[in-house]
This record gives sequence, C-alpha cells and structure tokens, in this order.
Amino acid sequence: MSRLPHTCLTLAITVLASACASQGARPAAAASGLAVDVPVIAHPKEETAAWWFRDGAAQAAQRGAMSGKARNVILFVGDGMSLTTVAAARILDGQRKGGSGEENRLSWERFPATALSKTYNTDSQTPDSAGTMSAMATGVKTSAGVLSIGQQADRRNCAQALQAPILTLWELAASQGLGTGVVTTTRITHATPGATFTHSADRNWENDTDLPEDARAAGCVDIARQLVETPYGHGPDVLMGGGRGEFMTAQQSDPEYDDKVGQRLDGRDLIAQWKQRHPDGTYVWNAQQFAAAPMQGPLLGLFEYDHMQFSHDRPRDGAGEPTLAEMTRAAIARLKQNSNGYVLLVEGGRIDHANHYGNAYRALTDTIALSEAVQAAADATSADDTLILVTADHSHTLSFVGYPVRGNPILDKVRGASGEEGEVGDYAIDALGLPYTTLSYSNGPGYAGASAQQEEGPKKFQHSVSAVQIPKRGRPDLRNVDTQDPDYLQEALVPMSSESHGGDDVGIWARGPGSEAVRGSVEQNTIFHFMLQAMPKLSAGLCKAGDCDGNGVPVTLPDPAKFR
Repeated sequence: MSRLPHTCLTLAITVLASACASQGARPAAAASGLAVDVPVIAHPKEETAAWWFRDGAAQAAQRGAMSGKARNVILFVGDGMSLTTVAAARILDGQRKGGSGEENRLSWERFPATALSKTYNTDSQTPDSAGTMSAMATGVKTSAGVLSIGQQADRRNCAQALQAPILTLWELAASQGLGTGVVTTTRITHATPGATFTHSADRNWENDTDLPEDARAAGCVDIARQLVETPYGHGPDVLMGGGRGEFMTAQQSDPEYDDKVGQRLDGRDLIAQWKQRHPDGTYVWNAQQFAAAPMQGPLLGLFEYDHMQFSHDRPRDGAGEPTLAEMTRAAIARLKQNSNGYVLLVEGGRIDHANHYGNAYRALTDTIALSEAVQAAADATSADDTLILVTADHSHTLSFVGYPVRGNPILDKVRGASGEEGEVGDYAIDALGLPYTTLSYSNGPGYAGASAQQEEGPKKFQHSVSAVQIPKRGRPDLRNVDTQDPDYLQEALVPMSSESHGGDDVGIWARGPGSEAVRGSVEQNTIFHFMLQAMPKLSAGLCKAGDCDGNGVPVTLPDPAKFR
C-alpha cells in the first residue's frame, strides 16, 4: 500500500476533524462535560426563569464545571469594564511602570481560562447593571432595572416582583452555613451589590423614601433594609462600600459631612439594626477605624455618604477610605475563618461611573485599582481551593482608534498615522487637518458644542450637560490641550448628558477549581452556574432540595422559600 504524501495526510486529518466537528463531536477538552437537555423555545416570547436556569446549567455542565472542587468562590465585577477599557488600562498601567505598555498584563490577564459573556437583558439589546448582575447572581437572565426577580415581573410592579424572587448564590451560601461577603466602591445598595441579597422591582428603591406609595402598600421593602434583614442565614458576614445615607434616619447627622443627614423617614436606624443582629460584629466608617477593626467577626463598612471616591480622588478624602485591594484582603481574612468556605463579590463599581462621565482617566485608574484587588485576592488564596472569576456586567462606548506608534501615551493624542498606509509623523491628523486622541467615546458629555455649563471646545470633568449647541467652530484643535489631564473629557460624537452602555460582549477570566470550564462564548447567566457547579457544597444543597438531575447537576430553578 502506497503511503500518502505528508500534505495529503495533513489535509485528510483536517477534513476528518472538520467533519467530526460539523456532526457535533466534542473536543477532547470537553470530554469531562455532562449533557443537560434544554427545550427548544421561541425567543423571546417563550423564555421563562426556569428555562434560563436550565440553559445556563447546560452551558456550564457541558464545559465540565461539575469537575471543580472549590471550597471558596470570589467573583470580581468591573462595572462597565469593556474590553476596550481593559486594553487601555493595561497600557496605562504598563506605561506608569516605565514600559511601552502594550506588553503589560493586568493581574487577571495572567489567569489561564478566558471566555466571552453575552450581556443583553431579556428586554434590552444594551443592558443595565441590575439585570446583568442579577443574571450572574441567580443563573437567570432578566429584564433591565430589576434585582434578582424573573422577567415575568414588570419593572416597578411590586406585586409581580413579590411573586417572582429568584434565589441568589449568596443567599444559597448563607443558608448552607458558608461565609458571604459583598465589597464595592459604590453604594452597597447600588445595582451590582444589591443583586446579591435583595429582590426588587426597581434598582432605585434603595431606601424607604424611594418606594412609591403603592409599592409600600403592596408590601415591598427597600434594598438597604433587605440587606440588613435578609432571612437567609445571618446575612452577609462582610459588607463594605459607600451609601451611609441609605441606612441612617433623617434625625441622624452624618459623621463625615456636617451638612448631611440620613435619608430614611421610617425611623429605622439600619446600622443599629445590623449591630443588634451581629453582636460580635464591627461597624466602621473611615480608614482609621477600618485598619483598627478586629480580624474576627462580621464587618460592616460604610465609608461614604454616597458612592466611595474614585481611586484618583481617594487620597484627598477627608476621613480617609481604604482601597479596593485593602477591602478585598480584609474580607478574605475574615471569611476564610469559616470552615465551610465562602462566596465573595468584589465590585470595581466606579469604572462605570467614570465612563458615563466621559472621563477615561478615572475609568482606567479605577480599572487598575481593580487589578490590584484581584492580585491581592490571588496572593491571599490558593488556586487549589478557590475559584476566582473576573468579568464585567456590561460594556461602554469607549473606542481605541487611529494608528499610534508603539508606546504612545494611551491618554494622549495619536502620534503616528491615520491610515494603514500612512506615513508615520508627529500628530496624526483627521481630514480637517486636526489631531485627535487615541481614546474617544461614541456619545456623552465630551461633545465639543457649548452647553449651559461649559463653553464650546474641550470639556472638563465633571460636566452635567444641558442646553447643548452644535459647535460653531467644528472640532477643537487639541494641539495645545493636555489630554492626559485627569479631568479632561474625551471627545464624544453624540451629545448626551451621560455616556451610554455598550451592547458588545465582555470578557471572563478565571483561575482555580472549575476554571477549565470557562471558555468559548456563553450567556451571562452561565457565570452563576460556573460558580455553583464548581462548589460541591452548594450543589449538594440544591440536590437535597430535589433540584438536580441524575448526574447531580442543579438544573431546576430552586424555590427560595426552601432556603430561608
């Protein structure tokens, strides 16, 4: 028998492999996966919470998530951390360290597993933080603006929301005796942290004064009160972020700002309630108290009346705030004392706000702060027993444009060329003969036209836009403008008071038990199932309730009432 030439053999193997793939054969890496049957439905009209839960379970199980044996899970969420934000922050971080920047890696970019997350809400092509974090917290996609309830409930409809709560991973963990923690740089009643232990028809119902009268009459409770009074276990063991005003009564003066009092009109001092529920716990509101807090027992830290400061502005805070990395280390140090393990959320929440403000400098520096927090967690844990996932809830409209030369300062104007065949010079110029920055926004407050707040031309942080005019002089000449100034707002094509989210996919990076399953393109609710299936103790809790299939995969939407 004649031997095939090498090229023919290679071609034959390639064709055979392609044929196997077209017939649905799984690659070797997925050999440990488990099949879960998912009904074929007509989207979106036949979608239900139960269907989303089963479909997310199938995506995770098929990739082998059930083989994970994690004792702990830490989910890092860079709110609004688009892939462009990650790339630009990577370069800025590298340039701050003295390199050209492009070769640098943020801490999670060294993790071995990566995937893409599809972020749309059930009613919106471009999502919001409430619906997206609810997907990651519950394993079920839902609509924009609601927290951990099914998509059948209309936003702001209290009665419907009360009939549609969905158990979260943090509630399940607390009910099973695991430690739980929530750390953020936003108000802890904000959308992302709120989705962990609360269920609300509106993300904005953060304190009792936010609730409409009909919602109060129907029995809905505000987000701050739900966080403190949650019926799952004894609630979060660690809760840190901003938002003191949501927990204090109108009769209480804020300890940091003389001109502020609490926002609550129901007379509930939720900080006092938390202390009563956690007699062995510690409450802190500034950096000094945080540093002096005992390393045992629950911890409540409310470091700002509203959101915490941006990383760039934090050193100027009068009372002092801990960094996100410091809060992460403190949370892990306390939670790891629970012999059952723990589930922790850490959010870099103000990346999103800076992008909304059209201010790339603060978006990138807060992304770098998140990278430092992820590194702190990696250093404080073992990849043998702790699964760490890093992702974003949604994207933004930040763009990375032009053909800047290698090492060009990422916040500067493009020095290089404007086309693939263009000659490299000093400033690259547009068709009008004007330079432009590497980073820009598709929309937002950086629009060049005059507004009621700022004159025509480059805009400065913080720009609250109203009465916008079409620019009379066209694009501004940026030659003598310091675009690397922390307060410079990148140009925006479309004038808007707040830059918008983007609908493109975001990244997932993972390390630890079960991380091998994090690959490919997945629906965002699959992130919940990656975490759940990689933690045998949590999966066992659902199996005991009858929510698993014959392979022990949790596939049935759990009844929250069974875990209270």
